[in-house]
Amino acid sequence: MEQKKSRGLKEIWRKFLVALKRRPQMIPLAVLVAGFLFYSLNLMYISDTTARIQGPGMGLAGFATMLFSMLSFMCFLNAFPYRKKPNIPMMGLMFALLAIVIFADAYYINAIWTAISRPDNPIEVKAETAYIAFAEYYLRIHIGILVSGIVLTLLLPVYSKWLRKIKTSIDVGDNGSMEAIDISGEA
Repeated sequence: MEQKKSRGLKEIWRKFLVALKRRPQMIPLAVLVAGFLFYSLNLMYISDTTARIQGPGMGLAGFATMLFSMLSFMCFLNAFPYRKKPNIPMMGLMFALLAIVIFADAYYINAIWTAISRPDNPIEVKAETAYIAFAEYYLRIHIGILVSGIVLTLLLPVYSKWLRKIKTSIDVGDNGSMEAIDISGEA
């Protein structure tokens, strides 16, 4: 039973590697999707911070992050058509959209720091307004995830060659009597 389970896991791993060898661009796409999910799942802290601080352009920065993140996925999928060469203009558009997302996150972080460090009536981060600190922290992580996705996209030609070197073929054993089989049809 254990050996059968082990073979099943090995086969699942082999199929996963075959899929990655065929479409290595799924690695940076998965990182960018993880960044989008991370931002979306922590949007409550960002929305509460926007409502509390009400700085100029904070809501627009949050909106731009969501919108351009989704549009960058569409550009990514069009930049890497299946079994064709990459579409360079779409890649350029994708990088531009991701740069806008990173700029919007940095702008939002700057708006938080401006609100908590201004000389007149600064916003204090206490226990009941801890979401402000969480928003700043999560935006920094989001920027890091996006940068890693961009780096993985740029390094795609390098590690796709490494992936192709991984042996994923199955050894089919024979009993040594392949020559004895008559396929000519003469009886």
